[in-house]
Amino acid sequence: MTSDANGTRQSTSNTRVDLKRSDQVRTRGIVYATERQQEILTWARRDGRVDVKGLADALDVTQETVRRDLTALERRGLLRRVHGGAIPVERLGFEPAVADREGRMAGQKERIAKAALDELPDGGSIILDAGTTTIRLAEMLPTDRELTVVTHGLPVAMLLATRGNITLHLLGGTVRGRTLAAVGPWAERAMADVYADVAFLGTNGITAERGLTTPDLAEAGVKRALVAAARRTVVLTDHTKFGRADFAQVAPLSAVDTVITDSELEPDLAEEIEAAGPRVVRA
Repeated sequence: MTSDANGTRQSTSNTRVDLKRSDQVRTRGIVYATERQQEILTWARRDGRVDVKGLADALDVTQETVRRDLTALERRGLLRRVHGGAIPVERLGFEPAVADREGRMAGQKERIAKAALDELPDGGSIILDAGTTTIRLAEMLPTDRELTVVTHGLPVAMLLATRGNITLHLLGGTVRGRTLAAVGPWAERAMADVYADVAFLGTNGITAERGLTTPDLAEAGVKRALVAAARRTVVLTDHTKFGRADFAQVAPLSAVDTVITDSELEPDLAEEIEAAGPRVVRA
């Protein structure tokens, strides 16, 4: 096996190897750096994130070649490098609506929500943040115990409003159409009167340096209030959010007890997050 000037690994028999994407769809061999970089950009825009190892395997090139390609795309203003990979610039500061997010990473969110059930108190009070993963958790809440639930998410409240074993408190405020969450001073003031057993929080970005982040300042303010109103904070987030830092900071990782994510998270990145404080569970 040798590498040509473009970094493509080639067999000594000169037989071109079919390349395999992460979704197991085969594509033609990519010889030139410009073609390879265009394919990387296409995947990044489709999936929201690409990682170095996955690209090297899919494109049949070395990881060093992939890193050079990502650097070239970043210099052209098309990607932003993050730990272990890159995200398209279109994702920076962009917050998809709830309806757009519901089908993304559905299997991973299901596993994360199931793992979060282990963090529930036997009885008592919990806070559920707005978000698609916390909606999954709300759907799975057990019926064999009394729970008090506080939320600012309208979809979460709609799911739980008729449950006989749930005492539901819905925060008021200005409802953001993009997230269907109540935000603003009313919601934050209401949380000052609450001290729950566990807060289950979602996030748009998570890094060891910046902690939890989100694109919207008002959303960040309510999330901070949720963290302050709970004895323990458990973050529910899929692997695509790691290495991303958004505009508004919510909390440092020192304020988080546990992060539950999916098994696709790279082990070295999980170790980096754990070194900053919280336990990481890969479901």
